[in-house]
Amino acid sequence: MKNKVLFVEDEADLTLIVADTLRGLGYDVVTAADGVEGLDRYRSEGADIIVADVMMPRMDGFTMAKGIRKMSPEVPLLFLTAKSTIDDVEEGFEIGANDYLKKPFELRELIVRIKSLLKRYGVNRQEDMKYQIGAYSFNVTTQTLSYEEKSTELSHFESKILERLAANIGKTVDASELMIAVWQRDEPSNRNSLHGYIHKLRRALRHDPNISIINQRGFGYMLTIVASRQ
Repeated sequence: MKNKVLFVEDEADLTLIVADTLRGLGYDVVTAADGVEGLDRYRSEGADIIVADVMMPRMDGFTMAKGIRKMSPEVPLLFLTAKSTIDDVEEGFEIGANDYLKKPFELRELIVRIKSLLKRYGVNRQEDMKYQIGAYSFNVTTQTLSYEEKSTELSHFESKILERLAANIGKTVDASELMIAVWQRDEPSNRNSLHGYIHKLRRALRHDPNISIINQRGFGYMLTIVASRQ
């Protein structure tokens, strides 16, 4: 069965290129030119994934996403945006976005993002990706951190950062690499935001004293786990 993509974009030429490319790869593609039409198409036809521009006439992508989330909390949602501030990106994730891609973008990257989101969040998603971090279990797919009987839902940015650190336990992850993974760009103004999220992760992991996130000044951060003594 084909995965259905709802592509919502007011640039007609871009819509034509993306829709033709995705159909050539075997996807079923439904298009809409603004948020109002996108909401109507989703309500009447549904979709396995939604790719939507943020800035559109009549109804923007954020407003459309709020309406879709009321109907379907789980459908994967990818925003296309020319907006580049952290506040704009955070707003999208607070609404319920699963990923975003900055304009202009390469079609190859869009296809990779769509495949990844369908694998993680789609109706036929594979088994959840998990990391064991000391006494904690980190579910990357659901963005939850579990300790004993309690689970905490991480923000999208916290989850992205922790995923990179957990995949490189005992190794320094360059700060630039973390910022590109989270915000798709390395800018000096993002350094304080990155440090703020690291601080939140330290608090989230505080119940296991063997876990540390070390600041390697001038380089990046390292997640370490000290074996507990018997």
